[in-house]
Amino acid sequence: MSKSIVGKLKYNSYADIVSGDDIAITEIPLEDLHEFKGHPFHVAEDERLAELVESIRQNGVLTAGTVRPRAEGGYEIISGHRRKRACELAGLESMPAFIKVLDDDEAVIQMVDANLQREEVLPSEKAKAYSMKYEAMKHQGSREGGTTLEEMGESAGESGKTVQRYVWLSRLSDELLKLVDEKKISIVCGIDISFLTDKEQEWVLRHIRAGSTGISPEQTAKLKQYSQKKELSYAMVELILSEEKPKARKFTMKADRLSQYFDESVTEEEIENTIYKLLDEWKAGGGI
Repeated sequence: MSKSIVGKLKYNSYADIVSGDDIAITEIPLEDLHEFKGHPFHVAEDERLAELVESIRQNGVLTAGTVRPRAEGGYEIISGHRRKRACELAGLESMPAFIKVLDDDEAVIQMVDANLQREEVLPSEKAKAYSMKYEAMKHQGSREGGTTLEEMGESAGESGKTVQRYVWLSRLSDELLKLVDEKKISIVCGIDISFLTDKEQEWVLRHIRAGSTGISPEQTAKLKQYSQKKELSYAMVELILSEEKPKARKFTMKADRLSQYFDESVTEEEIENTIYKLLDEWKAGGGI
């Protein structure tokens, strides 16, 4: 049976205090907590999870999760999938959580926003999460006359164009997304391939399974071009991906120069996205 434990645990954020009606922290049996439908984030059995398990054994769960009631019984986890798994490994039978009444779109938006705060997010996780949030926000309608992509970017600290790239990336098959996560396919190449049909993506994957040693942006740009003209065939895929690849351009930026613009708390991904955003603005203004 669930029991209220108001006042004993931390709030996730100020929004937890001011949103909803009379929100209380409740101890909920683990068997009543269910994974969010289509949850795009993985719970890795890694060193960080082991550290969380040990912390819970010593101190209990210090930060409550967030859940919503399910029509079929129990609760759907909005945030707290890792905490639930850690509780299981620590031998606990319940976990504290806020119970919120949310519709499907509200639940998706809160789930994505909570999980994107993690330190490490795989490209596939971000792609699927942004895609889910994008659809939910389209259902709700734009606020203040802005575009949904702009609003998503603003809340995540990224440009609308960066968000759009990840939404495109989400159209890749799961196997191709895994290759992007493993850095066997670059994000740039993955975005091009995402414009191919499911059948055309399978042709690309078949070529990679046969032992391809890398795909270049020039090759995937050709695949996208022929696909959009409806002229792409398996033979064409093989021909394009078997072409000799141009020598990769190597370009590095000195850390001392970058430190003039970014402090140590800024991640490499944030630096890269900022540089791309500035280059997009420069190109839109006419470039060189």
